[in-house]
Amino acid sequence: MASAAELKTMAGEAAAARVEDGMKLGIGTGSTAEAFVRALAARVRDGLKVVGVATSERTEALCRQLKVPTTSLEAMPHLDLTVDGADEVDPQLRLIKGGGGALLREKIVAAASDRMLVIADASKKVDELGAFPLPIEINGFGMVATYLAIQKAAQRLGLEGEITLRRTGESPFITDSGHLILDASFGRIPDPEALSRALHAVPGVVEHGLFLDLASEVLLAGDAGLESLRRSGSD
Repeated sequence: MASAAELKTMAGEAAAARVEDGMKLGIGTGSTAEAFVRALAARVRDGLKVVGVATSERTEALCRQLKVPTTSLEAMPHLDLTVDGADEVDPQLRLIKGGGGALLREKIVAAASDRMLVIADASKKVDELGAFPLPIEINGFGMVATYLAIQKAAQRLGLEGEITLRRTGESPFITDSGHLILDASFGRIPDPEALSRALHAVPGVVEHGLFLDLASEVLLAGDAGLESLRRSGSD
C-alpha cells in the first residue's frame, strides 16, 4: 500500500507531465500542490519554459527555492492552466478547498485560468461534500455579526454544525490577504450551489471554499494508479 506522500508525488508528477512548453500556470497551495511544484521544477531544470502565478506566499517561496519562474496575476492576468489540490471532490467535480487557508487567492487564480487540473489522493473523493469543514474567509470587522449571519443562512438550508474561528495557537489565523477563516463543520452539503449563493449574500464574507464549475479534470492517485475524472464538456 502506497503512503500518503507517495500518492501525492504520483499525482504531482502526473500533473507536471501535462504542462506544455510556454504555458502560463496557476500554481496551487498545499502538500499535493507542493509535490507538483517539485516535479515541475525538475522539468524546468531540463529546459521547460513556463511562468507561474503562486496562490500563496508559501508556494511563492517554494517556487523561488526551486527556481520555478513566477510573476504576479497583475502582470499576467490570463492563465492557461491552474494545478491545485483539494480537500474534497464529488462526482460533479465540485470541490471543498481552503484547508490551508489560501482559498481566496486559489479561487481568483483558478477563475483566471482556461482550465483547472485538480490533483489529490483517492481518499479525497466523496459522494457528497461536507465531511471536511468548509472554510469561509471573512473580514475581521464585525466578525460576530458575520458569524451569526452565516449561521442563520446555513440553518435556512437545513445545515447545522459547529462553526469555529481558525486559530494558530492562541491567535486567530490570518490569511495572506489579511482576513480570518471560519471553519463550518456541516457534515453534509446536499446543495452546494444554494449554500454558495447564501454565503455570498452575507456582508463580511469575502469568499468560501466551495469551488463550483472550476475544475475541468481531477487526477486521483490511489493504490491502483491514477484515476481521471472529467467534467462533462471538458477537453
